[in-house]
Amino acid sequence: MVAPDSLPEVFLASDEDRDEVIRMLRDGSVEGRLSQDTFLARVERALRARSAGELADLHRDLPPPARRSTLRDRVSGWRCGFASAVRAALPAPRLPQLALPRGPRTVFTIGRSPGCDLPLGDRTVSWVHAELRRTDDGWLLVDLGSRNGTRVNGWRVDSGFTVRAGDCVRFGGAGYRLVGN
Repeated sequence: MVAPDSLPEVFLASDEDRDEVIRMLRDGSVEGRLSQDTFLARVERALRARSAGELADLHRDLPPPARRSTLRDRVSGWRCGFASAVRAALPAPRLPQLALPRGPRTVFTIGRSPGCDLPLGDRTVSWVHAELRRTDDGWLLVDLGSRNGTRVNGWRVDSGFTVRAGDCVRFGGAGYRLVGN
């Protein structure tokens, strides 16, 4: 039996292997995934490496390269950017108005049920969807565990969100602009 120390290195590093590792290190340095000092030190080690394992250790910790964009990716990105610019230039769709209630009451229910104080006829609105509560500072909108959620100016409402005239509110898929007192 031959001692492990005297075994010949089966996977010797070839010049092609060295060139490939140096190319990978160079690309990593150019893309900013490897500092210049580290690049130089590793190239020197690559030139002295005797086995393929030593070469593999030199690039194993490099982050993966950034995905190179193809012409198709660039055209697709341009089209998306152009479509966004067109949408931004168009006037925003006009939302129906939802008036903040007047009077002495402090709590109002919002939902699809005819028994709600502010009934909404949209199928994405829960039967009893949300509650509007008058506070000293204005109004508090609270979602009552609705299936499709409640949002104010894009922010999800859970336990309560202060609202005022001019805010955009969404109950499920039904959007409104608050107007009021």
